[in-house]
Amino acid sequence: MSLKTYLDSHQTRLRKRKRLIAFLSILAILGLSSATYAWFTVNTFAGIQDFELDISTGEDLRVSMENHGTNIDDYVHVITNDMVNSYLRRYNTSLKDMILAPVTTNNGTAYTYQHGQKANENERGSYLEFKCWFIATTDMYVHLSTEGTDDDEHEHIDGTKVTTTSPAPKSDIVKAIRMSFDSKDSYKTYEPNKGGRESTALKTFDLPKGEMDYNNSNQLFHLDKLTPKQVTLRLWCEGEDPECDDDVQKANFKIQLSFLGCDANGNPIS
Repeated sequence: MSLKTYLDSHQTRLRKRKRLIAFLSILAILGLSSATYAWFTVNTFAGIQDFELDISTGEDLRVSMENHGTNIDDYVHVITNDMVNSYLRRYNTSLKDMILAPVTTNNGTAYTYQHGQKANENERGSYLEFKCWFIATTDMYVHLSTEGTDDDEHEHIDGTKVTTTSPAPKSDIVKAIRMSFDSKDSYKTYEPNKGGRESTALKTFDLPKGEMDYNNSNQLFHLDKLTPKQVTLRLWCEGEDPECDDDVQKANFKIQLSFLGCDANGNPIS
């Protein structure tokens, strides 16, 4: 091989190597960008504030923050913020005092912050967790529903929805919220306003925008007649959701949950 041929070959290899290094560098930058796209900063605990929670059930389905055994008259159709606050007193906090910071979970029970630190339930700058007991007058499958409810003590209550009065882009908070229902023998995670593919390892479901279709996706758990079942509810801001960025800090939102009983074929009982 002549000297000129060798030098030309060497220069060609160097150019290819430079292109490869540049390409890898771009990939590294893109990787860093995508890894930090979500996860808004919480250095001053400027998380999600001023949220409300309403829970209602159908006629043949009742709920309580306490286990009253088979005495169905001690259960109610509506869980109020005051009832949740009574539960939260054991954590020395309340819904008003809590601020949700972005967390994530792979299994629905253990939660961490962005860099892997453990997040504890019901702490300022963490996530909300509380327990309810559901009971029914007949065997049924309990579904999350967009249908509203009525009873003798309360006026009509709208069905399940997550809303905000915060202006855009803070209003994107309604896309970053998650709520799970853990009855030990069943676990489901509700992702309101879900957009396309899963954003985390945890599988989620959304509710239809139009008429309700009661199926396996929105079926939460089964109840035997007059047999109370403990269900743990967890509410959090999902740090891995693309909408969970600095734009939604200090947003407010309200979540209403409506539960309805169905038979095995998805036909409403209540």
